Amino acid sequence: MSAAHYENFPVASFLLPRRLRGPVLAIYRFARTADDVADEGDASAAQRIKALDRIGRALDRAAAGRSAADDPFPGLAAAIERHALPPELFRDLLSAFRQDVGTTRYPAYADVLDYCRRSANPVGRLLLHLYGAVSPANLARSDAICTGLQLVNFWQDIAVDWCKNRVYLPQEDLARFGVAERDIAQARCDGGWRALLAFETARARALLVSGSPLPRALPWRLGLELRGVLAGGHRILDAIDAVHGDVFRHRPQLRRRDWAVVAAHALFPPRRHRAAALPA
Repeated sequence: MSAAHYENFPVASFLLPRRLRGPVLAIYRFARTADDVADEGDASAAQRIKALDRIGRALDRAAAGRSAADDPFPGLAAAIERHALPPELFRDLLSAFRQDVGTTRYPAYADVLDYCRRSANPVGRLLLHLYGAVSPANLARSDAICTGLQLVNFWQDIAVDWCKNRVYLPQEDLARFGVAERDIAQARCDGGWRALLAFETARARALLVSGSPLPRALPWRLGLELRGVLAGGHRILDAIDAVHGDVFRHRPQLRRRDWAVVAAHALFPPRRHRAAALPA
């Protein structure tokens, strides 16, 4: 399944303890399937909502421990029960995917953050529940990382999302830097666009850095995996900055040579990727 999707981060890699790989894959399959329903293919908005409603009913059955043999998410009910995963976090994901069907513009950064709170942050929170590492400090750092990674994905995919009539750049930021939507349509990378993308990548990078103490609160292998995820996010941001925001002609992706850098930075994070330890 993951081979059919480009990801900026590993999913259930060998660094995860074997007992957690199944639950992590169950979470990934749920999120990936629902996201594809909202985003991919030629279905109408009404058809997408109907399909998401079916996924919601499958989730309700899983949360109640009564999944049917033909339910689309094998292993989800067992993961929820065995690890006491809060079903409302899965419902937050579905809420965000439903929003994707009908919402194509975001007036303010606060609106983007609210979307990230439901589209990205629940995944990190579910993983903390799996790891038995839930605490107020860890949840806050996880939210910062997940929101930062979601923003990385947005800025990486500006051209892709434009083709879906979707703009995640806050309208207030477009106005602030004198950028119009016709500039996106024309792939125009003038001074205003370069300044806008530099501003957005800096904001995403600050979120990743603010969450960077979290790996130290996790067991070593899990912390190393998370440092790899953070390094991948930073690598994409560096690639966007290197082309001065021209994500139209140079969509940044992690290629084979990048993974060596990601691995090195996971083991030895550069100083600019690290934040001072925050009080627990």
